[in-house]
Amino acid sequence: MGVTRWEKPHPIAEKAAEALRARLGASIAETSVFRGEVTVVVDAARIVEACRFVKLDPDLSFEMLSDLTGIHFGDRDYEYEVLYHLYSFRNNARLRLKVRLAETNHCPTVTGVWVGADWQEREAYDLVGVVFDGHPDLRRILMPEDFEFHPLRKDFPLEGHGA
Repeated sequence: MGVTRWEKPHPIAEKAAEALRARLGASIAETSVFRGEVTVVVDAARIVEACRFVKLDPDLSFEMLSDLTGIHFGDRDYEYEVLYHLYSFRNNARLRLKVRLAETNHCPTVTGVWVGADWQEREAYDLVGVVFDGHPDLRRILMPEDFEFHPLRKDFPLEGHGA
């Protein structure tokens, strides 16, 4: 059985993973490829540097943060993952960066790299509870300000609190 075109990783995404590994060393926990998508797990303390590098490097040019989201697991060595889906118009390539966090850890904001991260980080904070240090206006956007829960956490009751 041959490998279809969409299962092959884009060479620019592979180059970005290699460049990040060379630049950040032990701050890269792992890299993987699944169905042609390259994922790089970055230490939270270096995520801003990683994002800025893949955006500004002229060969990589991942200039668009197409999506930022948070996932709560609650049953792993880490509680959360923050996912950064990046796109390079110049190369028509995609790259995913991940940060893994414990319950009490925070993630630095990337609003200094992409202004559009402002609302996406607020949504991840509101729905999952990820705190982004240095965010210019980290407050709820979907839930009421006095709502003390984060509805996309795995420990949130399916019928809601008070149902």
